[in-house]
Amino acid sequence: MKRRTFLQNTFALGAGVVASKFSFANDLGTFPPVRIPVEKRHFNSKVIEGAIAEFQKNVPNKELGWLFNNCFPNTLDTTIYDESTATKKLTYVITGDIDAMWLRDSSAQVWPYLPFMKKDRKLQDLILGLINKQAKCINIDPYANAFYNDPTKKGEWFSDHTTMKPGLHERKWEIDSLCYPIRLAYHYWKETNDNTPFDDEWVQAQENTYKTFVEQQRKDGTSPYVFSRTTSRGTDTLQIDGLGYPVNPVGLICSSFRPSDDCTIFLFLIPSNLFAVTSLRQSAEILRKVKNNTTLAAKMEALAQEVETAVNRYGIVDHPDHGRIYAFEVDGFGSRMMMDDANVPSLLSLPYLGAVDVNDEVYQRTRNFVLSEKNPFFFKGKVAEGIGGPHIGRDMIWPMAIIMRAMTSTNDNEIRTCIETLRNTHGDTGFMHESFHKDDPKKFTRHWFAWTNTLFGELLWKTYQEKPALLK
Repeated sequence: MKRRTFLQNTFALGAGVVASKFSFANDLGTFPPVRIPVEKRHFNSKVIEGAIAEFQKNVPNKELGWLFNNCFPNTLDTTIYDESTATKKLTYVITGDIDAMWLRDSSAQVWPYLPFMKKDRKLQDLILGLINKQAKCINIDPYANAFYNDPTKKGEWFSDHTTMKPGLHERKWEIDSLCYPIRLAYHYWKETNDNTPFDDEWVQAQENTYKTFVEQQRKDGTSPYVFSRTTSRGTDTLQIDGLGYPVNPVGLICSSFRPSDDCTIFLFLIPSNLFAVTSLRQSAEILRKVKNNTTLAAKMEALAQEVETAVNRYGIVDHPDHGRIYAFEVDGFGSRMMMDDANVPSLLSLPYLGAVDVNDEVYQRTRNFVLSEKNPFFFKGKVAEGIGGPHIGRDMIWPMAIIMRAMTSTNDNEIRTCIETLRNTHGDTGFMHESFHKDDPKKFTRHWFAWTNTLFGELLWKTYQEKPALLK
């Protein structure tokens, strides 16, 4: 099924079948069981079940308890496939309603479980297996964003005009596809002190990451990566012979597509470049301390410094109302795209990714901009306000962006409002979605989007741990 057709069908489902089958609380204040039955769950973790029980016991809002039970374990319940061999842990993680593994989504889906690994060795092994699987994928093709578990499968995008291979679901070049696996591996290492993932295959993936980033600085004016798609949807393909619009090679890294899988207009995508700076330094630390690979570590660090310097020179611009802020995209010639998109990495999400300090003045001014009507993809409606993006279109707010607003907020009232908005906009399904209409949450896209479900669980658990009064 084509992705757009699937989304349209899901939209219709959200407006009718799901909402009618799983209605809101009955007169007794109880909520229907919508979580997949125990016997059908892909992975069970006693420590995660314990966290759910603790949350439901101590949080007086029963609807939040119901949502936490549904959303937080959704990745484990529905998307995990153990593909381990006798010699290596391997985990395949699908995104939800699309049977493929995105490097970005899979990393983000298991991220909230990292703090629980110490009390659950099987959970640790699951994440170890994903790190190993991602390294294999990167070494197959560092330009691909999504993979099948079947290395012989030719999917719906195999006819794309790029160097497709069997086993690739899609080959859209996105900087963050190589950053997320580093983020996951680095924090796995910090949580466990386990060096197991960092074998020769992982080091090869880091070499491929570095090579790809340097190639996409396009200092010689060329690129080994080209992409076009026969489609009526302009955001699904690249202009100018499959290369995208020209850039001035100033040290930034080109990203042909955004984390939404939509094409960039100006190829220097600033949130992803800042994410790359952090990821390169994290990779370098592992390479230096675990592998004693000082040569590659030094290259990673030098590239991080070059990109950071270029972001500060070309990625921060003067806005007539908000002052010095981060642009969303630039081309190095002076052109800039002033907006933000819901998908992560976004400008809003930068502190969540460890890419900037939440109190940084440029970030705070940028945050004020993206959460205002000066951002063309900030929507206000009858039931919610928040950021969307071109991927779904006008008036469709993404819960992911509301979650990021809460995650990056230092204001209790703002955090509380975000949580209340999310509680009120699940469309009577008990789960988060890709997007919903600003005036009607029952009009939504993607009934099964594990990343946002688990991310919402992460927000609720973080709030419970740090500011439990906000959940009353």
